[in-house]
Amino acid sequence: MTTARDATAFTSHRIAPRLTRRVVWRTLRDVALVAAAFGFVAATTIGAHAQTQLLNVSYDPTRELYKEINAAFASDWKAKTGETVTVRASHGGSGAQARAVIDGLDADVVTLALGGDIDAIAAKTGKIPADWQKKLPNNASPYTSTIVLLVRKGNPKGIKDWDDLAKPGVAVITPNPKTSGGARWNYLGAWAYAAKKFGGDEAKIRAFVAAIYKNVPVLDTGARGATTSFAQRGLGDVLIAWENEAYLVGDEFGADKFEIVVPSLSILAEPPVAVVDGNIDKKGTRKQAEAYLAYLYTDAAQKIIAKHHYRPSKPEAVDKALVDAFPKLELVTIDGAFGGWAKAQPTHFGDGGVFDQIYKPTK
Repeated sequence: MTTARDATAFTSHRIAPRLTRRVVWRTLRDVALVAAAFGFVAATTIGAHAQTQLLNVSYDPTRELYKEINAAFASDWKAKTGETVTVRASHGGSGAQARAVIDGLDADVVTLALGGDIDAIAAKTGKIPADWQKKLPNNASPYTSTIVLLVRKGNPKGIKDWDDLAKPGVAVITPNPKTSGGARWNYLGAWAYAAKKFGGDEAKIRAFVAAIYKNVPVLDTGARGATTSFAQRGLGDVLIAWENEAYLVGDEFGADKFEIVVPSLSILAEPPVAVVDGNIDKKGTRKQAEAYLAYLYTDAAQKIIAKHHYRPSKPEAVDKALVDAFPKLELVTIDGAFGGWAKAQPTHFGDGGVFDQIYKPTK
């Protein structure tokens, strides 16, 4: 809360015995009037500087993106309305973030890695309507991404495609699909490749994906943790990563240290966004929260999105060179290849699901 910087200092004095009762009451009355006036000025000052705060609960690799988006939105909103809005951000593995909101984290908006996590919030709290994806364009996804492979300069293990990740002696870094949305996209990308390679033979698909996870020395809880393990700690030969995260590693650590390997087939990752109706109605922030998510679809925000290596939903709003820089590859979709998140989540990532069946932690 903003408070007045300067407060009038009142010094307490003993009232001299020879003052008359009338003088005493007049003095007390004057002090009360001054105090009341000061209180009015202080309240006015506080009101004039009041501001709205929004909490965006997001997934791991969006830290840099939303740092810039939040500042741009606040500036745009101030220019249009005169109101000061501060957007705070919380980041972590998408699944873990969804559980935090379910457990009571007071998010105004969620910008998570996959629709299944927002579906879980809707189903378990009732704070988001079941048809939330119909509220915004492109199934409420203002940007997309895909999954690529990041290797060290010179590609010492000769990684060319998903096949190479299943070979003995290749250390693969990827986060835990039980807590990370990006990890679920990673897993499904590998599964989709194997499904095409083996003509849908599930036994062979399972064996292929199991061989990849046999090569994983550690499962970090989120995508950023996995990136840190690979890029900073030097673990592993290859990182399965969000496309935007792979480019960020080059930006942060030097493009001369890493190379991006684009697989022959991957999955179209569609990170969605939603307002948390049950929270914004309680907090009185609906107008600002809805404007914040709508801002993500503006030309200004789409340019920021592309700058941070996410694929914009409105490519026509972005410099053509940025759009053309995104690799062209075969992409399957969650709906087309897996029957949507309503089916994929329990089948592959639920307790006792396929991942639990095939993953055997290294000892």
